[in-house]
Amino acid sequence: MEWMYAGLAGYLLGSLPFAYWFGILQNKNLLTEGSGNIGARNAWRVLGAVPGLMVLVLDIAKGLMAVALGEFLAQHPGGGLLGGSLAVWGHCYSVWLLGRGGKGIAPSLGVLFAVHPALLGVAFGSFGLAYLLTRHPYRSVLLSALVFPLASSSLGASLAYLWFGFGVAVPVVLKHLADWNRRP
Repeated sequence: MEWMYAGLAGYLLGSLPFAYWFGILQNKNLLTEGSGNIGARNAWRVLGAVPGLMVLVLDIAKGLMAVALGEFLAQHPGGGLLGGSLAVWGHCYSVWLLGRGGKGIAPSLGVLFAVHPALLGVAFGSFGLAYLLTRHPYRSVLLSALVFPLASSSLGASLAYLWFGFGVAVPVVLKHLADWNRRP
């Protein structure tokens, strides 16, 4: 039962749509303005630098908190892996926005750092390499996300870390597939 609580807490934390709420405070609907994406980049573009930065910090923090809360509720490090991966799913497919959400980058950064800071280094390194090869940010994010499962399993050395890597990578990949041919 504790594992279910860890997963549910992670999803609910991840699903908090901070960008949408900041938009409401400014009488703007980020679902219809800018890119229509509920994330820090669109918040920055539509609402301004300060709200955009605040959304970025809060989205990273909810990834960190989901891992910590998941581990606490399950009383096992695997609960943190479950809570963290479901926080990314929650951000991408928020219950508060009827399944709409962001692209999962900011909460993924928090989750990767909380699970193992080296994973964050791998994510930045693989993004940088992919960007050098493609010169396309959306393709680079997608290709970098595909490295998560292998990097996670090699650092964690267990099957749970492999599943965690897939849990973080799949929603990010799904959200970025439509942008494969989008002009940067």
